[in-house]
Amino acid sequence: MKISVIGAGNVGASCALEIARREIATEVILLDIKENYANGKALDMWQTAPVDSYDSRVIGVTNDYAKTANSEIVVITSGLPRKPGMSRDDLIATNADIVRSVTEQVVKHSPKAIILVVSNPLDVMTYCAYLTAKIDSKRVFGMAGILDTARYRMFLSEALNVSHKEIQAIIMGGHGDTMVPLPRYTTVAGIPVTEFIAKDKLDAIIERTKKGGGEIVNLLGTSAWFAPAAAAAQMVEAIVKDQKRVFPVCTWLQGEYGLKDIYLGVPVILGKNGVEKVIELQLNNDEKQLLANSAKAVKEVMDVYDKMTV
Repeated sequence: MKISVIGAGNVGASCALEIARREIATEVILLDIKENYANGKALDMWQTAPVDSYDSRVIGVTNDYAKTANSEIVVITSGLPRKPGMSRDDLIATNADIVRSVTEQVVKHSPKAIILVVSNPLDVMTYCAYLTAKIDSKRVFGMAGILDTARYRMFLSEALNVSHKEIQAIIMGGHGDTMVPLPRYTTVAGIPVTEFIAKDKLDAIIERTKKGGGEIVNLLGTSAWFAPAAAAAQMVEAIVKDQKRVFPVCTWLQGEYGLKDIYLGVPVILGKNGVEKVIELQLNNDEKQLLANSAKAVKEVMDVYDKMTV
């Protein structure tokens, strides 16, 4: 089993190490365009194996996609963070060029691979990878919902003074301010969360969740990496082990939830074939409107990308 991670920055390197520690691949290939960057990080990771007692081998390469050949799963984390003075359109154009180039190489060397996108802006970069790869959409999807849900669960855990292990939740929609946390589908040991917390406090937690990424950027001056990497690794494990886990995943919708030709976060069953089924929840009118608003915001960004490629 070979898994490749493209991009050896904070998210990519952390993801490669997390995959190795879970021992779900014989080889984890870490690739970066920067000379010797992935090589050095991979060597450092490999030397943690005797300490952490895992057998997966992390191998770093510099822009040599031949070394990723026949990967079963490829995680794309490549891209630049938004810099001061950079518009949203600039960020889309820059990262789309990167993701497009990476995807072309991935499909060339690993035509049967499942492609998991982590690059931002997440929804449109997943769309970019799908259009470039020209493969079944069930094999091209993005990581966002697991990260957003993890933040939501931890904020609730802190507020309720209960273990995060007891909290189950689903977040839908785009990865950003328009995401749609669903209190009606949030439970604590199977008990509706509304039995534990007042509406105003729950609303405050939801707002904090929507701005969870920005909160970390304000503290660190850069994007989060530990939690995104762990979320991507959890998805990889579900695929490798054919766990049939139910996760919120950025996937291609073709009529589900009344939405068509859009990459958006919805609950799916994730297994060895990738997205094996989209789960359609029975949303109430308010939830449907929130999801429609989120879809509209995502579609506007996708339209920006489409106009760039005309």
